[in-house]
Amino acid sequence: MELQRVRSRGAEKQAKPRDQNFQTNKCGFQVEDLTDGTMKYENDIEEDDEDEEEDVLTNSWACFQLKPLGSPQASIFSDSIPSSSKMNDADVSKQIQQMVRFIRQEAEEKANEISVSAEEEFNIEKLQLVEAEKKKIRQEYERKEKQVEVRRKIEYSMQLNASRIKVLQAQDDVVNAMKDAASKELLNVGRDHHEYKKLLKDLIVQSLLRLKEPAVLLRCRKEDHHLVESVQESAAREYAEKTNVHPPEIIVDHNVYLPPGPTHHHFNLGHHDEHGPFCSGGVVLASRDGKIVCENTIDARLDVVFRKKLPEIRKLIFGQVAA
Repeated sequence: MELQRVRSRGAEKQAKPRDQNFQTNKCGFQVEDLTDGTMKYENDIEEDDEDEEEDVLTNSWACFQLKPLGSPQASIFSDSIPSSSKMNDADVSKQIQQMVRFIRQEAEEKANEISVSAEEEFNIEKLQLVEAEKKKIRQEYERKEKQVEVRRKIEYSMQLNASRIKVLQAQDDVVNAMKDAASKELLNVGRDHHEYKKLLKDLIVQSLLRLKEPAVLLRCRKEDHHLVESVQESAAREYAEKTNVHPPEIIVDHNVYLPPGPTHHHFNLGHHDEHGPFCSGGVVLASRDGKIVCENTIDARLDVVFRKKLPEIRKLIFGQVAA
């Protein structure tokens, strides 16, 4: 009787409407599918008749003892557990995969951003280094170019100076050649004894006017010794007349003579030197103490005239006035 009453109560409760989240298994338990994926089982048997139903429940416990899902002992719940838990596991796995793909995509984008930023910084740094090196190269090139320009100017100036020196040397050679030609012509002066004798007298008078001494020492070439002695007295009287003084004493030096005149052989061999041991003619007068000397030879007079007329000579020959 009691067992039938318990079953009837269970049948009445099975007839009651159930929530869609609950299902009743064969042993009278409700199975709730919770949102967290766990299963909740409730006993439909009322607790008011515990004393009477204790034996029945004890005898029936083995039929609804709970075991983990998937185990052989839980096979009695396989038909009563809904499939929503399996779908939730698939959704969770799908969501996890989506999250993994999203994280991987974010990581790849971040890595690309870092790579692009690093590439930009590298390019900027490379350009800065390249520009700095270019600037150094340009500065070095400008410095070397200036050095080359300075050397070029120095070399040009040296070449110009060398060319000017060559030109001046050539001009001097031409002028000296003219002087040598004049010296050669002076060799013919002594050949005419009458004219040369008159020239010696004029040279002595001019020297006396320069010295203005009462007594003088006269030197001449050895070949001119007789000519000088023949004109010395007349030259002294002429000097006295011009200066209104007594005729000076002229002493001819018979110990020291002037060097002989040059020959054409000297000029042809280039041995002509204005300071060399030769004299084309003329006289040299000095005071008796030798402190005052008047060199009035033909060569000395040629040198004086040549120095005085050299600018005019250069202008006539080269078309410019020598500095």
